[in-house]
Amino acid sequence: MPVIAVANPKGGAGKSTTTLVLATTLARQGASVTILDCDRNQPIAGWRAGGSKNPVVVDSAIDETSFSEKLDIHRRQQQFVFVDLEGTASRLMSRALFRAHLAIIPIQASPTDAELAAKAIHLIKDEGQSFDKDIPYRILFTRTSQTIPTKLERAILSQLQAGDISHFKSHLNERAAFKSMFFHQLDLDEMDPAQVNGLPQARENALRLTEELIDLVVKKDVAA
Repeated sequence: MPVIAVANPKGGAGKSTTTLVLATTLARQGASVTILDCDRNQPIAGWRAGGSKNPVVVDSAIDETSFSEKLDIHRRQQQFVFVDLEGTASRLMSRALFRAHLAIIPIQASPTDAELAAKAIHLIKDEGQSFDKDIPYRILFTRTSQTIPTKLERAILSQLQAGDISHFKSHLNERAAFKSMFFHQLDLDEMDPAQVNGLPQARENALRLTEELIDLVVKKDVAA
């Protein structure tokens, strides 16, 4: 079953938020989903310790041995396995990228994020060349405005297109609801609209992005 690695050697790019939004949305739709939390800070394991009834399974794997063993177990049992990687290049990241059917590289619309995304792409390609394997990837813009793209965002997007770098058409917009998932330890459908702003828009955003992901990994439409 598809293994989806969420990676960027820069911290704060939105890896854990991206992973949690996609995985819980898929699980809410009826898919069997596991998240392997490989971040030493364990943000998603911390979310799972709360009161959410979302059926997503969360397991921890912060070293290569436990990662390989747990990945093999969950791949046999689940329809989707997400790997939330730490914001640093490591052997565990290399191992996860090699096993991935798709690598998602979240970036904010900033020069620093774009530069480090380029490093992540080089890492993915180097890993693939080492084992004579193509590792599909997609850039994902995070924390963007739903309404009007900034000039910088448009400029970075133009650079990606000029370089024929694959990216999601949908973005993970800047929404209080996405951050609130970690605070309330609930999924988007469980939170109270009276307590969290913009929930309907956040749910729609999550569904749109999840549908695009399914098209990529299920319909085999991924190309690096």
